Amino acid sequence: MSISKDDVQHVARLARLNLSEEEEQTLTGQLNAILQYAEKLNELDTTNVEPTTHVLHVSNVMRDDVAHDSLPIEKVMLNAPDEEDGQFKVPAVLE
Repeated sequence: MSISKDDVQHVARLARLNLSEEEEQTLTGQLNAILQYAEKLNELDTTNVEPTTHVLHVSNVMRDDVAHDSLPIEKVMLNAPDEEDGQFKVPAVLE
């Protein structure tokens, strides 16, 4: 498989890119080099290789969920730009 100059021009039009003649030639060569490398990778024997999502073993590190007492409402309301009856007061978003 190879990329032609027409393919590059088509994709450039779709992406609304104005490419010069030199840029079109450069991109055509670069994209073809990428495809040649991908074709080379297809030659590898992967019959006994398990599919993976990551090369390295990755797992989420989670802390224990420990319940704590909540902050006192007076301390929380110190951060409120406006409050009413112990609740944050915000501008109405619905009519």
